[in-house]
Amino acid sequence: MKKILLTFSFLAFVFCGFAQKQTGKASYYADSFEGSPTASGEKYRANKLTAAHKILPFGTVVRVTNLANNETVEVTINDRGPFVEGRVIDLSRAAAEKLKFYSQGLADVSIEVIDSGDGKAKDQIKMVDHVTVEEKEFYDFNITKINPHGFGAQLGVYQELSNILRMTDHLKKSYRKKATVQVKILNGVKFYGLILGPFSSHDKAAKFLSGLKKEFPDSFVIDYSKQ
Repeated sequence: MKKILLTFSFLAFVFCGFAQKQTGKASYYADSFEGSPTASGEKYRANKLTAAHKILPFGTVVRVTNLANNETVEVTINDRGPFVEGRVIDLSRAAAEKLKFYSQGLADVSIEVIDSGDGKAKDQIKMVDHVTVEEKEFYDFNITKINPHGFGAQLGVYQELSNILRMTDHLKKSYRKKATVQVKILNGVKFYGLILGPFSSHDKAAKFLSGLKKEFPDSFVIDYSKQ
């Protein structure tokens, strides 16, 4: 099995008194995610002021400032992501509209933790790998370790396994393609890449993805020989 290399941009938090700040690119959820479960178990609602962050605990309230116009919004973290290099937060549509970058798609922002979720903003940031799932949620497993060839369509990278289970079940029914999960390890933390395929050529994988970009805007084609 080839060694898998993955580069993520985890930007360091700078502590200034009790403030915890971060800067980087902000994006927002595609409309197609409306009603989909987030990593916390809550359903995504475009009109709510929520966001996804890679490591901040669920329930954390952060103030996001658009550095281009100084517009601000306070959002609650309830999901994981974004897993795209350079991006630090995924915002709901309502939050993106308040920051006035909805038509641009991306914005340079600063993030400041104003409530760690329990009212103690001075608490240390902790990696949270817990997700609430619905009661009596069962999945059938048939797992085989493989060495794929050709090309794949990577839809996203997730930390919570429950998200992978839900997504795989949905994709099998909707697109009738084989779903493969690639385990990636960064700084001792596991992430799961969800890939559909394989495809015999890059063009075939790209053509397949062209119809999924609205639902999975960060999807891209991978070459298994380079993984």
